[in-house]
Amino acid sequence: MTIHIALLRGINVGGHKQVAMADLRGLLTRLGFVDARSLLQSGNLVFRSRARTGAQLERFLEAETEKHLGLQADFFVRTVAEWDQVLVGNPFPKEAGRDPGHLLVMFLKDAPGVKDVKALQAAIRGPEVFRAKSRHAYIIFPNGTGRSRLTGALIEKTLGTRATGRNWNTVRKLGALANL
Repeated sequence: MTIHIALLRGINVGGHKQVAMADLRGLLTRLGFVDARSLLQSGNLVFRSRARTGAQLERFLEAETEKHLGLQADFFVRTVAEWDQVLVGNPFPKEAGRDPGHLLVMFLKDAPGVKDVKALQAAIRGPEVFRAKSRHAYIIFPNGTGRSRLTGALIEKTLGTRATGRNWNTVRKLGALANL
């Protein structure tokens, strides 16, 4: 069986798209997935599956979550092997060790083109540092995300793909949970 990590975009944030993690875990179990676990309340799931993978699995989970829970949310699914590559591929290891809460990994639906990555780097007006690798982007927010002009909306618009972010602490914890 393949271990998957699924991230839901924009749930349980600011009172919007509220859903209990127990409901999501229960849905995964009813759909035939095994060992469904969650981390935090922001839509982080780990489970095992024999069937679907990649974009097909994302579309299936999005449709079933809307059908059974009335929740419209993007799913970003990675295998544990892909997750391990996110951890190993971090271009900012010093920052991750020194200040992991200010290092964000953006999980992307599609890999952006080189031209789009350069356009986003040119659009950065603050101290943020951005690097993209395949369907992942790593961003250092030295002053935090709250005051930054490098917003999720700007990232999605410029890169031309949907995204959801997790800080380095959460990325590491999900990796540990998936590798149990």
